[in-house]
Amino acid sequence: MTDTRVTQNENSGAAAEEETPVSSGLLRRLAALLYDAFLVAAIWMTMGFALQFIVGADTSQLVDGRVQTDPVLDVILFTGEVLSASTFYIWFWMRTGQTLGMIAWRIKAVRVDGGLMNLQQGALRFVLAWPAFFCLGIGYLWLYIDRNGDALHDKLSGTRVIVLPKSATPF
Repeated sequence: MTDTRVTQNENSGAAAEEETPVSSGLLRRLAALLYDAFLVAAIWMTMGFALQFIVGADTSQLVDGRVQTDPVLDVILFTGEVLSASTFYIWFWMRTGQTLGMIAWRIKAVRVDGGLMNLQQGALRFVLAWPAFFCLGIGYLWLYIDRNGDALHDKLSGTRVIVLPKSATPF
């Protein structure tokens, strides 16, 4: 009888550990980001081809070995790239908390209370993640300093990235 109680206590302890969300580490986050970068790059290439198809191929010229394009088209393309990337990430974060790369690596971006993030949190997280990455990764390295293992843009946007259990289904 004593053995049964010990086994039940051990099982309930293991179940409690599985229920407590664990923050994702740096390598898992970067791997998911790499997967998503391929998808975003494909979207950007499609946009570039569509824009080239609409305005024609004669809008660029070669001057002194450098390709020069119309500055208005550059602004249109850059704006489209920023809007498409932000829409990609924010839509997935708000809908399921996971992009395709995050599904592959079993991580999920959620609010601190565990719910799906809203538009404001998603937009803030997206805007803050760029400098976190491109300023020598300091915002991402913050997760080694933070007590909860959150990156700097997670802290500032009130979100976190958690590791899902192997039994979790993505949809």
